[in-house]
Amino acid sequence: MLRNSAAILVLFLSAAAAGFAEGTRTWEQSNYQDFLKGTAHGVAISSDGFLQLAPAFKLIATTPSSAIWATAIGPQGEIYAATGAPARIYRIVPGGKPVAIFQPQELQVQALVVGKDGAIYAATNPDGKVYKIEAGVVTEAANDGRDAGRSKNKDDHSAKQDDKAAKQSDQSKPETTNPTNGWKSSVFFDPGTKYIWSLALDETGNLYVATGDHGQIFRVMPNGDHSLFFKSDEPHIRVLAFDSQGNVIAGSDGSGLIYRITPKGDGFVLYSAPKREITNLAIDKAGNIYAAAAGEKRGGGSAAATLTVAIPAAPKAPDSATPSAGASSAGPPAESAVTLNSSNAAIPGGSGIYKIAPDGSPSLLWNSHDDLVYTMAFDSQGHLLAGTGNRGNIFEVSGREDYTELVKAEASQITTFAKAPNGGLYASTSNLGKIFLLSSAPDAEGSYESDVFDTQVFSKWGRAQFRGTGNVELFARSGNVDNPDRNWSTWTRVDLQKNAEITVPPARFVQWKAILHPGDKAPRVDSITVNYLQKNVAPEFDDVTVTPSVRYQPVARPPGLQPGQRFDPQPGPIHDSDSIGVKWTARDQNDDQMVYSVYYRGEGQTRWLLLKDNLSEKFYSFDAALLPDGGYEIKVVASDSPSHSPGEALSSERESDHFEVDTTPPQIQDLKASVQGGKIHVQFRAADSFSTIKRAEYSFDAGDWHFVEPVGQLSDAKTENYDFALPIPEDQSGQEHVVVVRAYDRYDNMNSAKTVVPGR
Repeated sequence: MLRNSAAILVLFLSAAAAGFAEGTRTWEQSNYQDFLKGTAHGVAISSDGFLQLAPAFKLIATTPSSAIWATAIGPQGEIYAATGAPARIYRIVPGGKPVAIFQPQELQVQALVVGKDGAIYAATNPDGKVYKIEAGVVTEAANDGRDAGRSKNKDDHSAKQDDKAAKQSDQSKPETTNPTNGWKSSVFFDPGTKYIWSLALDETGNLYVATGDHGQIFRVMPNGDHSLFFKSDEPHIRVLAFDSQGNVIAGSDGSGLIYRITPKGDGFVLYSAPKREITNLAIDKAGNIYAAAAGEKRGGGSAAATLTVAIPAAPKAPDSATPSAGASSAGPPAESAVTLNSSNAAIPGGSGIYKIAPDGSPSLLWNSHDDLVYTMAFDSQGHLLAGTGNRGNIFEVSGREDYTELVKAEASQITTFAKAPNGGLYASTSNLGKIFLLSSAPDAEGSYESDVFDTQVFSKWGRAQFRGTGNVELFARSGNVDNPDRNWSTWTRVDLQKNAEITVPPARFVQWKAILHPGDKAPRVDSITVNYLQKNVAPEFDDVTVTPSVRYQPVARPPGLQPGQRFDPQPGPIHDSDSIGVKWTARDQNDDQMVYSVYYRGEGQTRWLLLKDNLSEKFYSFDAALLPDGGYEIKVVASDSPSHSPGEALSSERESDHFEVDTTPPQIQDLKASVQGGKIHVQFRAADSFSTIKRAEYSFDAGDWHFVEPVGQLSDAKTENYDFALPIPEDQSGQEHVVVVRAYDRYDNMNSAKTVVPGR
């Protein structure tokens, strides 16, 4: 007999495609998450779940620096790139190599704008300045007229800040860097702040300078006169842009605020984003403001932030402090917001793009836990593009949760965009510092390789099913290791115009590749389905367990369970001395549906006798009385016949350990009781036909049961003799007495008998 154990019911549910895919099976890729697992070259992946040709994306320049923080386009279409590690400004003409034209002493050139006259304004970090760089001209009097340009702001604190800036300008004047490749530079403005994050030029040539640690924006006129334009209560003003009315739109780090500031310097908070830092701003022709934000927003966001710029001295990929883009600049994010590296780890707090309509109403447009938006721009069709890290992706964002992954750069972060000829965009990167041209036209050809699919079992391939449009070629290859580079078959074309048969060798792993070609109809892949047939493998057993005196309770199928879902209950044992419980664990590599048959065989017998067949559960209980006392074995046979045609099924079997059945109680023989010397002398014999006697007990005159030892004390035989004496109470001497005895065998079968001792 088994000791009682708790009954635990566990339901294992699996989809029909995973468990009941009998015969031919399919592997389908048809949604965004499926396609993200593959590798795209010139192919864009839509959030709606299809592949299409991406815009052409071409590397045009590689700088010696690790990161490009900002880019600007000159009057002749030349590119100027502001970099760090080392800090440089590079000039790149079409078809040419980067040429350094500015090499400051600071760690990085943070922000960059080009005036209508071709003059370059560049901001450096940390404790940096704004430099003016011109071709062949040394601007000795860049700060002349500073006395007239000192702050006219009536606020005392603002005036002090402006005086400090002017004083530092005095100290730096007439600082002029050594000419570099014919270019001259001089300090144009020193704000006296720790960081300069962004620069922006208005239509009249006024330069706006966004700074930290005090969250200030300065306005510097073309002649160098300057004033404190706006003072926030945020630690940093990170990005600047202009709307169509000439207002300054500014984003902060600290509380993630977006300000609208009039030309007079009056500020209004348009939106407090759910993120800590505004990383970029873009404004469309309709007046919608798009704000990229990142970082976990903490309480008391206006507290001062501590920002660390960590740029390696050598021009190789930095481990940390990668850039966060501004409207006209990019740079390392504040420690208070997000600390990034070149890994693909999730971003604390995530990243999002928020849209602020002209009426001021905000809405979330896009969000991600894995991609941080550094920069945004509009393509020639007015589509919003977002450059991200740390996977170097460019997304086209069309609407709420409607986006397309256009390209993936060979760098960790897309840091800044700049307008390119013919409607394209220059996309600059960090880790490493490169410049790419994102065309307004689709690539001449695109290819996409799926992820590797494991069928789990050696399989042969059927036909491919293609759903899409346009000129698309499909290829396949197969192998028996999970790495396609380790001696897989070659790519073999799948003829979609005929029977689309996949003719690669039978194997365990398979992969497909689609090549998209331009045509009258744009090529598009909506889904690819591979049909395959696994080689049938016989079921396998882990164990078969037999427990006498246990019954497994059948479990009812839940009413809400779909017909295509498997129900595989784990029964709980119930104590039942009249039952024998059998339980087994079996599995099938093909995940076929299985049926089971249970047999038994007595000790010394050669023939297996059927107890039950066509079982779908992995347990069975039966009446122990069906088996005479003795030793037995159980055999369970598993067959995958429900999943295969007749003659194709396979089976396997597993035998249990030896077990014994004993349902017959021992016999009480020769029970005698008599009065001798004032005591009752009791004798009896307990005998069992199969198992040993476990114990015996007696009761005197309906009293409690008391253990009694056999003659010889050890109870280890099928027959045991008992001989003992019971004292008679003095007040009951000469009365009639009743003695009852009982005995148990090893399986707790019990029998009893009684005898009456007559009185005098």
